[in-house]
Amino acid sequence: MLLLTSSVTVHIAHIGLKNGNRKQFNLWLAITLVLGYAFVALQAYEYYEAYTHMGLTLKTGVYGTTFFMLTGFHGFHVCLGHNFNRHAYKRPKRTFQSDDQFGFEAGSWYWHFVDVVWICLVAFVFVCN
Repeated sequence: MLLLTSSVTVHIAHIGLKNGNRKQFNLWLAITLVLGYAFVALQAYEYYEAYTHMGLTLKTGVYGTTFFMLTGFHGFHVCLGHNFNRHAYKRPKRTFQSDDQFGFEAGSWYWHFVDVVWICLVAFVFVCN
């Protein structure tokens, strides 16, 4: 739910940017960043739980390998998208124009893509267990 919520918050930030509302953009992008950090932290905790309580490793069979490889690869892409958003958040005011924001828009679409991939991974790795 964290990533899905962050997709909504990055969209609200995008609306703020399009309307020239820097305050709205900063607030909602900051919330997106916090949700991204929380997702990565919870994913790390899930790895800890899987390893210590379930004994799940890359060597425990197909499920362990699939779980760690797919979620790890996805986590890498979440971190990459998070860096795009963090870069947009830190850009100086003078470089923001509401009509020319390809960099942020590309990062925003990438963030939405990471969400869609996560939905597919949850269905594949967790539900089809």
